[in-house]
Amino acid sequence: MILGIVLPVLGYLCGSLASAVIVCRVMKLPDPRKQGSGNPGATNVLRLGGKNAAAMTLAGDVLKGAIPVLLAHLLSDSPAVLAGTALAAIVGHMYPVFFQFKGGKGVATTLGAVAALVYPVALFMGAVWVLTAMATRYSSLASMAAAVAAPPFALVFIQEPAYTLALVIIAALLVYRHRDNIQRLRDGTESEINL
Repeated sequence: MILGIVLPVLGYLCGSLASAVIVCRVMKLPDPRKQGSGNPGATNVLRLGGKNAAAMTLAGDVLKGAIPVLLAHLLSDSPAVLAGTALAAIVGHMYPVFFQFKGGKGVATTLGAVAALVYPVALFMGAVWVLTAMATRYSSLASMAAAVAAPPFALVFIQEPAYTLALVIIAALLVYRHRDNIQRLRDGTESEINL
């Protein structure tokens, strides 16, 4: 019972450490929430500070999703606790308590959290992302496709209700956080990625 509260709270706090903001402060770059796209994620940091800053941001975002879930695996075998910890870390990234609840879209943190939670789903999500990105050249669309494809995959192949429910919520949050991208996709103004 206690771990069911403590571990998700720790997950949320870990997720709330905004890697993009921290990296930009350390490297004396502009605040990613106020420059570029305004999104504190690796893609915006790439625009503001180059590949090294973006790589550090990406690594930080993946790890802050994975570490709390790996810790939860060590302390609990409850699927609900593990799924709740993964979800909390992602929510922390999207709505960080340490940064006025202004976070990123959650793609890298989702990858880290899901990989630590149930890695076959993360591998499947990665495959969907790559195929969608190659077909459309839109990173945002690939991210949403990967998130939306995860719950049915988990339902069929993993068959753990707590994981499937968490993945449904994660997919809904990730699509919601991409609402501006969805509008740009509709308008035909979304930026393409160079593969």
